[in-house]
Amino acid sequence: MTEREQQILDLIRQDPLIPQQELADKLGISRSAIAGHIMHLTQKGHIQGKGYILAPERYALVIGGANMDLCGVADRPLVDGDSTPGSLTASAGGVGRNIADNLARLGSRVEFISALGDDRWAEQLIESCRLAGVGTEHCLKIPGATTSSYLSLHDSDGEMRLALNDMSLIERLDAEQMERRRGPIDRASVVVLDANLSEDALETLFARPLDAPVLVDPVSRAKAHKLKPFLAQIDTLKPNALEAELLSGHRLDSDEDLPRVADALHQLGVKRVLLSLGSRGAYASDAGQGVRYLPSATDVVNVTGAGDALMAGLAHGRLAGWSFTETVPFALAAARLALATKTTINSTMSEAAVRRLMEKTPC
Repeated sequence: MTEREQQILDLIRQDPLIPQQELADKLGISRSAIAGHIMHLTQKGHIQGKGYILAPERYALVIGGANMDLCGVADRPLVDGDSTPGSLTASAGGVGRNIADNLARLGSRVEFISALGDDRWAEQLIESCRLAGVGTEHCLKIPGATTSSYLSLHDSDGEMRLALNDMSLIERLDAEQMERRRGPIDRASVVVLDANLSEDALETLFARPLDAPVLVDPVSRAKAHKLKPFLAQIDTLKPNALEAELLSGHRLDSDEDLPRVADALHQLGVKRVLLSLGSRGAYASDAGQGVRYLPSATDVVNVTGAGDALMAGLAHGRLAGWSFTETVPFALAAARLALATKTTINSTMSEAAVRRLMEKTPC
């Protein structure tokens, strides 16, 4: 949805019988332009029938990790066992939270569920979500607990060399807590999960079929194994090479192995696969129809957060009803936009910014 379309919907929600001319006057555009925007909103399903009958608002629900990112970037190549000059930053992070943040910036309505402590870091995470437009009312807040944190060290070329995470708090988002949040889960139009969730939480989520498509980020090879029992219930999976090997049971030694790995995941029940190959691009497969995407020219400032923007792009397209063929290039461009900033989240992230990048450097 464009920014202008969102403005029109907001005015219609305030006054469902507002005339088109009044909409035009309020927004400073022509009545014919308003008519065109309303036609597009109707085609997209946001307006149903005459009299501006609004469709029930669709939203994506993201469930996963939230933590403070402590990031160090060296000014020169890192040397083991020695101190290296560089810069240190602290920012809101976590795979699930980053996906939710990017997704909201792209223009989707987003609700987020995670586990937080009651410290200053939790306040910063909640505030970061609020500023991005992410709803957090369903988050679990645990008195006396310390909010999760993630420490990463990057070489002078931006590549991550080492990382440590303290994510044990997410275990408190257990089966009982997930069941208490069944309402917002069942009402969601798209559900996005990351594998930071406990096995109990995943079992509860998948205990009965969800009406909404489920998109999953395996997070890491160490955590991806938890997804094996639920692959048949996953609509879209975004693994890297190591995660894809683990989940498919097949080696990925070269590009020739990409179709075989994707087909193995399809046979296990996954409908769509976007296999991230880092600096070598990506491979997308929808029901066995695969496309290899070569990397586009990008100035890499920081690789942290690119995968989260990639998943947000996939979820944004799924929520908007785009085809997988249309969604994948958009998601890859969102990842490229994330690569171009020192921070985990690119503050300029938006659907318009991603489309401008796609026009400048197509996939």
